[in-house]
Amino acid sequence: MERVRDVRELPKAHLHLHFTGSMRPTTLLELADKYGVRLPEALTGAEPPKLRATDERGWFRFQRLYDAARSCLREPEDIQRLVREAAEEDLRDGSGWLEIQVDPTSYAPRLGGLIPALEIILDAVESASRETGLGMRVLVAANRMKHPLDARTLARLAVRYADRGIVGFGLSNDERRGMARDFDRAFAIARDGGLLAAPHGGELTGPASVRDCLDDLDAARIGHGVRAAEDPRLLKRLADRGVTCEVCPASNVALGVYEKPEDVPLRTLFDAGVPMALGADDPLLFGARLADQYEIARRHHYFDDAELAELARQSVRGSAAPEDVRAKLLAGVDEWLSD
Repeated sequence: MERVRDVRELPKAHLHLHFTGSMRPTTLLELADKYGVRLPEALTGAEPPKLRATDERGWFRFQRLYDAARSCLREPEDIQRLVREAAEEDLRDGSGWLEIQVDPTSYAPRLGGLIPALEIILDAVESASRETGLGMRVLVAANRMKHPLDARTLARLAVRYADRGIVGFGLSNDERRGMARDFDRAFAIARDGGLLAAPHGGELTGPASVRDCLDDLDAARIGHGVRAAEDPRLLKRLADRGVTCEVCPASNVALGVYEKPEDVPLRTLFDAGVPMALGADDPLLFGARLADQYEIARRHHYFDDAELAELARQSVRGSAAPEDVRAKLLAGVDEWLSD
């Protein structure tokens, strides 16, 4: 009988992890106690909260829980702890490169303003990377729910701090709100400044939102992108352009985009030649970290070890990692497969 290799030992890159959502549940409880924050009951249980965000009420509940967790991050040491622990969790799951996504405006009120908040985050990432050995960078994300002028401000700031570890610019929150084209200027600023464009699309809405990310924002990567599976021509376009989709199977199910893990179209995207980077999205709320996503591919979509290795390679190729880091990770994938 063929040995089943441990996916936690498979070298990989993690390209879709949100800042607050990366927090350990135990850390959230400790910080809430520290600051006297009364958390919603859904965040205090042993199991992840029951979520369904396919309607606006469900999305509002998801956002309310996320905001409650974020309210527990109040001091620079809280940020440092979160980032260090995110790095430790990623290393445990075989990640050799992490691009963590953050909207610094969400933390600015408690950390002294937008620029101080971003500098605190970047300092924390630099320290965690140095202390743990994990390659770590930042993707600054604008919020679809806010004015496009706010996104332009963030894009300029992200470019200004590109030499401090910012590698990309994203667009998050409910894709049913805010047209991609409204943010085209912000993404042009980011691209002109050498940042990778990685907006969310094709999760809560269909293939059209993926096309909008390509046409209006010139996306190099798509956050999620799974709904592209509903349009064969779009799949071919993604494959031909080599646009990596940051697919997060556990969150797709938790938010009700798909009913069951086997419904997530991993095999459809893979067979169409669309590059994928499996991601954990918000493990605090969904209860599954990076290695769990590879286990979903194995258990529910019957990816064999060679195919899992190819998924890991695709995550590395889709990253902003330097060439020496890529080479080391890709060599590690080959070693994992040859053992």
